[in-house]
Amino acid sequence: MTKPAITVSLATVLLAATTLAGHAEPVFNRVATFPVTANLGADDQGREAVAEIITANEDGTLLAYTDSPGEGLGLIDITDAAAPKPAGYIGLGGEPTSVKIIGGNAFVGVVTSKSYTEPSGHLATVDLAGKTVTATCDLGGQPDSVAATKDGGFIAIAIENERDEDINDAALPQLPAGFLVVVPVKDGAADCAGLKKIDLAGVTEVVPEDPEPEFVSINADGKIALTLQENNHIVVVDAATGTVEASFSAGTVDLDGIDTKKDGVIDLTGSMTGVAREPDGLAWIDTNRFVTANEGDWKGGSRGFTIWNKDGTVSYESGASLEREIVSLGHYPDKRNKKGVEIEGVEAGAFGDETLIFVASERSSVVAVYKETGAAPELLQILPSGIGPEGVLAIPARNLLVTANESDLIEDGGVRAHVMIFERAEGTPVYPTIRSLNDGTSAPIAWGALSGLAADPADAGKLYAVTDSFYSAAPRVLTIDATRTPAIITGEMTVTRDGKTAEKLDLEGIAPAAEGGFWLASEGDAKKEVPHALLRVDASGAIVEEVALPAELEAHQERFGYEGVTVTGSGDDTTVWLAVQREWKDDPKGMVKLLAYKPATKTWGAVHYPLEKAEAGWVGLSEITAVEGGKAIIIERDNQIGEAAKLKAVYSVDLSTVTPAPLGGELPVVEKTLVRDLMPDLASGNGFIVDKVEGFTVDKAGDAYFVTDNDGVDDSSGETIFVKLGPLAVSN
Repeated sequence: MTKPAITVSLATVLLAATTLAGHAEPVFNRVATFPVTANLGADDQGREAVAEIITANEDGTLLAYTDSPGEGLGLIDITDAAAPKPAGYIGLGGEPTSVKIIGGNAFVGVVTSKSYTEPSGHLATVDLAGKTVTATCDLGGQPDSVAATKDGGFIAIAIENERDEDINDAALPQLPAGFLVVVPVKDGAADCAGLKKIDLAGVTEVVPEDPEPEFVSINADGKIALTLQENNHIVVVDAATGTVEASFSAGTVDLDGIDTKKDGVIDLTGSMTGVAREPDGLAWIDTNRFVTANEGDWKGGSRGFTIWNKDGTVSYESGASLEREIVSLGHYPDKRNKKGVEIEGVEAGAFGDETLIFVASERSSVVAVYKETGAAPELLQILPSGIGPEGVLAIPARNLLVTANESDLIEDGGVRAHVMIFERAEGTPVYPTIRSLNDGTSAPIAWGALSGLAADPADAGKLYAVTDSFYSAAPRVLTIDATRTPAIITGEMTVTRDGKTAEKLDLEGIAPAAEGGFWLASEGDAKKEVPHALLRVDASGAIVEEVALPAELEAHQERFGYEGVTVTGSGDDTTVWLAVQREWKDDPKGMVKLLAYKPATKTWGAVHYPLEKAEAGWVGLSEITAVEGGKAIIIERDNQIGEAAKLKAVYSVDLSTVTPAPLGGELPVVEKTLVRDLMPDLASGNGFIVDKVEGFTVDKAGDAYFVTDNDGVDDSSGETIFVKLGPLAVSN
């Protein structure tokens, strides 16, 4: 039933997807993605496993990451950065929070607390060669961040003694108070007898008796910078003497042009004033300045980063600028409006004669790369990370950047946690593949969750996309200029009903209508009282025709319905075709319907399409696109992600050889032909395979395109993959 067909080469696809004319500066591109499950035995594959904080040995060939739920330390051999290998897993007997490597040992902060009111923990010394814990130092509390001096002579540990967020609305104080610990290192071993406890009570103004230490970083002069997050405070301590040399408030920021409501609309007209920075991650840029990631975990939410002089004066404040750039890349998480993109981690490193700053957004799953200029840093790139980047590690000697991503969605059947490796070299940035313009003045077009794709009948490279129910409060048609790399979203049009934003829509398909405007396919959900519907909108987005599910199918409907729409014929012979994603109650197993609606007579018919067999989960359709010769291209895919994904492909069917049969009886079965396996295209960016290939079209010039749906960054990395395939050979 499935026949091979001649297709364009993968090299042509990669060239089309990554070329950016005239760009010859060094850039970061992802070269490898390592699933942390590769370090687990066969019997442990079903448990939660993450990569949170990550570090490297001196020559940058071995990575060590903390796995909190597994109470262990994972190792990765990156001798070949493009081919990371599992290098072992070491049980720690407690929850690891942070790690640093000095010589042949890894020093790990391990939590052994019985409760929030009885915090405890130790510093574990792990022999990397023998993969065993050889010593421990009692820390007298619950450790969080761990840092080491450049010469390896001292280790600093933030003892957080974190608060219980379920007690008294997470209000402070919650004693016992946290503090800072400095441990000397002699001959590669921690000198527990020389441990110094540095009391921080009374240095802050918010809750002075409960300082809440969070993150430490040590500069080349042995100065420790420490964030006291919930107290919105920073201290600088001398590692050798334990003396507090500077202590200052992290202050507040005013934010304009941000989204402040969780309503399914990314509306960049909101504002917040006097927002506490409440910094989390921190990294020294040089011996006089450091950068903080202003997560705002308690009362804050400043959603940016700040560069500080070590005396507490601000050198640079990002405000909402990074967040707005993230919006333009389709990575904004609308469900996190208080803290927005939640900047949590930062890193800095000298790459050649340039100092680069890396800023990680946990909720939008990206890392921004800035060049330090002494004034306002220059944004160079934004890199896609896995879900929830927590650890960010620069390895300048090897031109590498590594991210540890802490989200493991095993309980929801989602993607597992990954470590991602990026290499800096001359070339062109692979990501993003699609974005909206952001000129720094007017608000960028906000977008995400792209589903259906269509081409303008007259202009080559001009495409249209719809956003699905993740943005149900603002169903829209987006205009895309695909002649540029990356492709640019240049316009947006809201779908309206009776002059108001249309409700109860889950737009999954789009096709130009002969009368102007578009045909739109909306997938229904009976539980949410959202009907399956075929809509025709005019050029302004107003619904002018609404075609309900035919009565013959109403009793047989399922949740997974209309997933694509296309048009064949003209005049009275016009047929609007709809792809139904999965089997409904009246379908034989392994068969789904292609519905055919005749606007001239308002009649329905259908044919059956045979699905491939699912290795896991289910297989269904995501798109239908009419092409020349009476044929149509169908996206067929499984619902699997990452290493579990097996099927993401486009097939062709010849609609001119079948006559749709009336609904309610036996349906003819179309014959399908494999046109292209999309798995190599999805893997070309060296990330994990994403689930939802949702849109496909062929433009006026005969160039084919596909796009993925990023689920609105909800339990998703936020990556949208938009690929120009070029001309496809379609044969039956």
